Amino acid sequence: MAAPNGETNNLIRFHVAATGHSLNYLPEYIANRRGFFKEQGLEVTVSVPKPWDLVLDELADGTADAALGGIWVPSMYYATVKDYKAFAQLANRCPLALIRRGSSGPFKLADVVGKTVLMKSGNGASVGLFFKMLLRENGIDPNSVGYIQDLDGIMLSKLFQGGMGEYFLIDNVSARLMAQNNPDVSVAMEMVTHGGDIPWSVYYCELETITPAVLDVQKRFCAALIKGTDYVLHNDAETYKDDLAALFPATPIDLLVELTNTYKRDGMWSSPLVGRHSFDRWQKGIVDGHLTRKPFAYEILVDDGPVQAAKSILRDSRERRSE
Repeated sequence: MAAPNGETNNLIRFHVAATGHSLNYLPEYIANRRGFFKEQGLEVTVSVPKPWDLVLDELADGTADAALGGIWVPSMYYATVKDYKAFAQLANRCPLALIRRGSSGPFKLADVVGKTVLMKSGNGASVGLFFKMLLRENGIDPNSVGYIQDLDGIMLSKLFQGGMGEYFLIDNVSARLMAQNNPDVSVAMEMVTHGGDIPWSVYYCELETITPAVLDVQKRFCAALIKGTDYVLHNDAETYKDDLAALFPATPIDLLVELTNTYKRDGMWSSPLVGRHSFDRWQKGIVDGHLTRKPFAYEILVDDGPVQAAKSILRDSRERRSE
């Protein structure tokens, strides 16, 4: 664990190796920018290694205290390569959108049958896993759809706008930007609104590294994350648009504000606690995607202790202030 290696100004260093830098990670960013981690005695640092799977190397060599990414990774690694434990959730919904050719209008998921869907795969298997799971849940055979999913997102974006395929599944920010800048395409479906709850982004660590000291630091991390989540959920994005602009300088601020408020309204962020129902749903999707042979029980891959302990210390803190 990186934290015991030293403290800076009495703050314990906690390093997160993340699989990306994304709007759906906003509660963590806000917790850092608003000083919520420092309130818990932590100095949180972040790296986004390329390729993304180097997050596992950063966990293994002690550079990182936690990886931030999909729980499908701990699922497929469990009892085969390395055991990991998720201790908190960041994003509660899928941050993807489906773009189509033509202007906006009525759309139903069955419209993709017999068509070709482009899906980026540079950050792992989750894009294809999720979309095919959603098709199955809606009574649509995934084999009735064609896929192009082994190419980089930027390359696919150029090819789609050049005429390849009928649909393109990409991150929500890029989808809105494309629709805003290209009158020949439109957003058909945003998964945050219509995709249902899912533990899309979780924090996990190597099971063998967990000690009482590690659990204490995870508890404090989760307490700050709860405050960051609450801040985002209880404030209009317009009131902290300077934060959004600093975090995502290449994206128009009006788009960021609008999409952040959409995320807030439609359940992108709920609680750092991994939901049991959404966990079970994703496990079925992971099994159907052939990454594992059977779904795992919640307790095998998730430890809700740090979040529950964090709720307790925040509650005690509020009670002390009210006395």
